Amino acid sequence: AAVAVAEAALANERGRREAAEADVRAKEDQSATFEAGLAKERVRHEDVERRLMAKEAAVAVAEAALADERGRREAAEAELRAKGVATLEEERRRRAAPETSARVVDRVFLRATQVAVEKEYEVKLQAALTQQAAGEEEEQALEQEEQEEEDDDEGEGEEDGAEEDAEAEEEDDAEAEEAEADDAAGEEEDGEEAEAEEAPGPEPEAAAGEMESATEPQEMDQELQDAIEGVLRLKRLLSRDFDDQDEQAKKRAKLDMDQRTAAQDVKVSQLLNKWGLAGDSLTRHVLENLPLPELQHLITSNYSPDTRNMWKSPAELLQTHTNQVRESRGPGGGPLDVVAAFKFRWKLDLASEKMLRSLSHKDLRYVLRHHSGKRPLAQVVAEARRTEVPEDEISTAAVPDAPGVQGMGRFTRLELINPLADSAVFGDANLSFALGLARHRKALGHVGRVISTTFENLETLQERYKEIDETIRELEAHYAEVHHSVDCTRIAVDSRFEGLHGKLGAVYYNYPHAGAVGGFFDGHPVVNWRHENLMRLFFRSLRHCVQPGGSVKVASNAGAVGVRFSYIISSGTQNEFEHVETMPFQQWQLHRYGRSYGDRRDTYKRPGEGEQYNAQRADSDMVYCFVYKPTGRTLPRQMIRLPPTYKTMLGCTDGALGERQGESKKKLATEL
Repeated sequence: AAVAVAEAALANERGRREAAEADVRAKEDQSATFEAGLAKERVRHEDVERRLMAKEAAVAVAEAALADERGRREAAEAELRAKGVATLEEERRRRAAPETSARVVDRVFLRATQVAVEKEYEVKLQAALTQQAAGEEEEQALEQEEQEEEDDDEGEGEEDGAEEDAEAEEEDDAEAEEAEADDAAGEEEDGEEAEAEEAPGPEPEAAAGEMESATEPQEMDQELQDAIEGVLRLKRLLSRDFDDQDEQAKKRAKLDMDQRTAAQDVKVSQLLNKWGLAGDSLTRHVLENLPLPELQHLITSNYSPDTRNMWKSPAELLQTHTNQVRESRGPGGGPLDVVAAFKFRWKLDLASEKMLRSLSHKDLRYVLRHHSGKRPLAQVVAEARRTEVPEDEISTAAVPDAPGVQGMGRFTRLELINPLADSAVFGDANLSFALGLARHRKALGHVGRVISTTFENLETLQERYKEIDETIRELEAHYAEVHHSVDCTRIAVDSRFEGLHGKLGAVYYNYPHAGAVGGFFDGHPVVNWRHENLMRLFFRSLRHCVQPGGSVKVASNAGAVGVRFSYIISSGTQNEFEHVETMPFQQWQLHRYGRSYGDRRDTYKRPGEGEQYNAQRADSDMVYCFVYKPTGRTLPRQMIRLPPTYKTMLGCTDGALGERQGESKKKLATEL
């Protein structure tokens, strides 16, 4: 028992010793951990100290650099004060023109425009005063000559009277009577001779007037013929299936259509047979409207329309594909600055583009104006750098040292047009854009007219827009002209625009559209030809009214399927309207106006009031800018997109035509 007790005590002692040893080891571990943490903290502290020392060194360097900069600035300010410059900031803004903000450029442009307008008015006023003074001097000279003639006549009368008195004293009464009779006969003969001499005078003037009146209409007809020929030809093509035509009319109908070659007919048949669409009259119509290179591209590219598409017919798919291929070779429908448009027009390389983008506003404007392709571009650029700013160009020559692309872009976006030239707005639905233009021109001090037009008549506008009467009153208060029921493809022969030849300096057409046709989307071949011909005939008609150098701006969406952007650009360039820039609509000075659909939907909803255009985004709205640069040569007759024939429509199985049969289908085809 004693041994057992001793062993238990020994076990307890051993347990206490092991516990004590474990406690010691734990304390040692804690001490080691603490020492390790302390070492890490010491390292971090040393690192922080090194960073603080580095920062202190950097601060010292920065203070030294700041002191040097302060010294240089004080020296520069002293130098500028010696030159008469107020502050260093003015000189920095003048020298660092490439960093000039758009707002500063805008202010300079607007101020320069005001100065240009004032100078133009002074020149016109001085010319008018000079003309008036010359007229007054001429009137005084005429009055003086008449007074001298009257004095001479009175003197001659007194001398004649004295001679007659002397003769009366010397001669008999009979001789005096004979002398008086002879004098009377002489006066009658003189009067007859004077009448005979004066009578032929007006006859040449009358003959000249008759000749002028006879030749002037002929000349006017020749000028207008080119502007209206395409419209009349299209009208004849639309009625070719219904009018009873004689042999001469049939022969003229053949001339109205561009003659197709045998190679085109062969390729059309080849494609239709390849696609299994030989009986599809509408697809044949689309192919027959394509030129030979595009037909060849369809063959070599192995394109085939999807005949199983649930939403679009093969003809619509084919037309969309050909338009996209054609647009891929063009400048594109998105934003395009002046250099990019110039590069595409002259097919320049990247090195030339880089050189143009480095030019100042003055030099770039000179190059864009004088480059004709006959001389190397580098030579024109060198000439531009040697040329001084023209004194007569105040507004366009503003901020000459600003970056060229920025200066040209801001000038276009601010809508700084000729202050004396007339401007016209076509296709304005609720006239809100025309009102904004009138306010803009009034704020700039312009005196040119604002001619606002609508396609609908006044009664229809009053039904759709409750604010139309107030808008018209405000337009007339700004001395603007308002015309309704205006067809923009026939303005050259509209009697309301008589005398407008070469008068328009700015033309605007926002979101052109030939009108919706029920049962068809705008891109369908049955109706899409109307949108393309609208642009072609519009630009051809403008040639009669726009002055050389005048601007034309057409706003549209880059994704529009009715009036596609390619229709706008190609129609303008075909009629010598040079495409100079494509700017985003939201960046335009005149973009704030009351948008509308332009149809019956405006009665109950408007774009922007919770309603948006389908498949169109505001950031895709563009303004396609053109400048009229006539060359003087005779242009070929206007190309037009042939409409489908009555027979083609009867064979159509798409849209509203596909839903009808028999007489109902014939009636709709006739209406279309």
